[in-house]
Amino acid sequence: MLLFAKKAAAIMLLAVSSFSIQAQKKELTDDQYFKSDFKGIVKALPITGKWIDDSHVIIMRAAKSFVVDCKTGEEREASDVDIKATEAVKIIAYKKGTDIFVKLNGIETQLTSDTTKKLNPIVSPDDNYVAFTRNNDLYTINISTKKETRLTVDGSDVIMNGYASWVYTEEILGRASTYRTFWWSPDSKHLAFFRTDDSPVPVFTITDGSGGQHGYVEKERYPKVGDPNPQIKIGIVSPNGGDIIFADFNEKDDQYFGAPYWTPDGSALWVQWMNRGQDNLKLWSVNPSTGTKKELYDEKQKTWIQLEDGYERLHFLSTNKNFILESDKTGWNHLYLYDMAGKEINAITSGKFTVLNITQVDEKKGIVYFTARSRENTARIDFYCVGLNGKNLQRLTFGDYNNTNINLSPGGSYFITTYSNVATPSKMTLVSTKGKIIKDLGDSKDAAFDTYTLAKTDLLRVKSDDGLYDLPMKVTWPTNIDKNKKYPVLISIYGGPNAGTCWDAWSLNGTQQFYAKEGLIQVVMDHRASGHFGKEGVNYMYRNLGYWEMKDYSTMVKWLIANGSADSSKICITGFSYGGYMTCYALTYGSDVFTHGMAGGSVTDWNYYDTHYTERYLDTPAENPEGYKSSSVLTYVDKYKGMLQIAHGMIDDNVHIQNSVNLISKLQDAKKDFEFMEYSGGRHGWPGNKWLHYQNLKTQFIYKYLLEKPVNKMMLK
Repeated sequence: MLLFAKKAAAIMLLAVSSFSIQAQKKELTDDQYFKSDFKGIVKALPITGKWIDDSHVIIMRAAKSFVVDCKTGEEREASDVDIKATEAVKIIAYKKGTDIFVKLNGIETQLTSDTTKKLNPIVSPDDNYVAFTRNNDLYTINISTKKETRLTVDGSDVIMNGYASWVYTEEILGRASTYRTFWWSPDSKHLAFFRTDDSPVPVFTITDGSGGQHGYVEKERYPKVGDPNPQIKIGIVSPNGGDIIFADFNEKDDQYFGAPYWTPDGSALWVQWMNRGQDNLKLWSVNPSTGTKKELYDEKQKTWIQLEDGYERLHFLSTNKNFILESDKTGWNHLYLYDMAGKEINAITSGKFTVLNITQVDEKKGIVYFTARSRENTARIDFYCVGLNGKNLQRLTFGDYNNTNINLSPGGSYFITTYSNVATPSKMTLVSTKGKIIKDLGDSKDAAFDTYTLAKTDLLRVKSDDGLYDLPMKVTWPTNIDKNKKYPVLISIYGGPNAGTCWDAWSLNGTQQFYAKEGLIQVVMDHRASGHFGKEGVNYMYRNLGYWEMKDYSTMVKWLIANGSADSSKICITGFSYGGYMTCYALTYGSDVFTHGMAGGSVTDWNYYDTHYTERYLDTPAENPEGYKSSSVLTYVDKYKGMLQIAHGMIDDNVHIQNSVNLISKLQDAKKDFEFMEYSGGRHGWPGNKWLHYQNLKTQFIYKYLLEKPVNKMMLK
């Protein structure tokens, strides 16, 4: 349900009046609270498998597979023939130990037999080759002959062929790239790759005292704001070796490249180029035979343009005559149809809503299927279709729900959606794209659900101070809330640009329920630049990190104090990474509102973070010294009050521990009290018992400062 601030009194009245009803229900057991064993209350949904054809899909229930006939809704147990029909006949490549293997139809073939480290084996589209990197050089193996070909010869500690530098993986290509920077052409005739020269990038030294008698030392090429970036050349080479053709770019220019795209026929490599200031994106078509380039697209924005990091900008149509481009140039992310010469034909979507992902393009029918933040409620995802000509936009999902795991049939006639909201446990339904609900496939609400007392969760909207935005806030109330009492608040956030975490979606876990029983108000909230309000909202963060996030968070907290029985002396915020930054900022700059904080892996001053991410929003320190000063936690140490818990991994190679060390030093100089815990061997997060130790550390903090009673031992990991 979607509730606005003016309904606050009604919310509290409803919560109180529900007490007598809840009192008649059963309390959760220790196993349910502390092991999240909710058997009988909720159950698993079916697993959706692959489509056999446009009207038959395989789902799995209780380890058994069934075929659903979408036309009739009838089910039958799946046969081996059914299952085989969904399996693609494709060679896959993988590593075992240090060697590369391929597998087809269950038959495994070993291609290498040496001890050198090999990375990212990728099979060519024609299934004839495997490409991989070794010692920062690019290689191929012919699968049938097992002949190995070395394509580059200058790999070293600083020259990387087909392998990315740290900043490109973390901020541009995304962690899912696993540092790979080579791409097969569709016809398998060429490999495009990045040749990265990391030598201009300054070295950051990472140390840890637990690495033996002389400790542990790690050298990392890490460009902090204002530093030189890696230099990139884009090479194109045959899988059989020979001369390398380099695209016609000057690697000495201050620039960035996104992942390139091969055209469907393999005749050209399309390269995304961006200036250091990240406000100008160009798309170039590169001839693989000569390296010459031709400009296809040029976009400029007053703030910045998102280059990559999971953002798929181009979608080619199979005819090789058109492509779809994604852009947020209007302030909202939308789809545009272009011809292959770079001429815009028409906008496919438009308006004040955000397109998220293209699910499928039916070129024959001229229809694009896509997901988007709901036009009715930005905390929900809906499924839509629209004509390639931009006409006949239709919402295909139904009701007031958040939809995930959309599974569309090959011909676009049916889809399966998993949906929920804060008051409705997840369900799974088969739907026709003509609007008919065919069959309910599963409901996670089990038989005993209504017999137990569960904490109530609401999705609220609070008007921003300037009246421009209805800010979303998801609140789980204390189980038996009393409007005459005040309750401590625990706010979990991330807070980064276009990285909202507040969704109108069902969740249930033992920790959440036990804290509600203990009398804790649990909150997830998003600010105006979190993605709910498009790039239009995110643009507020330009040259000014921290300010608008804290302003909006403070507005929502003040609403909770005035209307939600929140105890103004116990307002705790917690987060990791950017969330850690926001937590530290809240206990300094925002300390008039926030009283407690638990910060992990935190940026404390943006001078200590990398070029691509930081300069996107703040520009360089030379260009925006005031922005760096105002966004720094260190600037406001004199305002610190309350209690802050600081935790950091000793060898964090993303947000270096120097961030926390500098904050700690400032707090010590100011004679401020705080808590600190470092984790030896910990990077940006730390595994095993150390992570459990960290969770226990936070639990103890919550009991000591918010609940003010001894920690329940069952809550410790």
